[in-house]
Amino acid sequence: MPKEEVIKIEGEITEILPDGRFRVRLENEHEIIAYTAGKMRKNRIRSIVGDRVHVEMTPYDLDKGRIVFREKTAPMPMNQRRFFRR
Repeated sequence: MPKEEVIKIEGEITEILPDGRFRVRLENEHEIIAYTAGKMRKNRIRSIVGDRVHVEMTPYDLDKGRIVFREKTAPMPMNQRRFFRR
């Protein structure tokens, strides 16, 4: 199997862990530890609990993965947003 082969699967973030890692529950109910990809970190894309994400995994270690895409969610209604001053 070539080195470039990756397994792409969707999941949902269930917990935020230290050092930019996340616990992700995959479609097949398997839980893994994932980190954000470089492009997401570079463009400051934030992920929170409940976000649907796309994860890439190597076939050699099926307990770890890399979050490569966060699906867009519907924006919050104006009456539920919290406004604050900096």
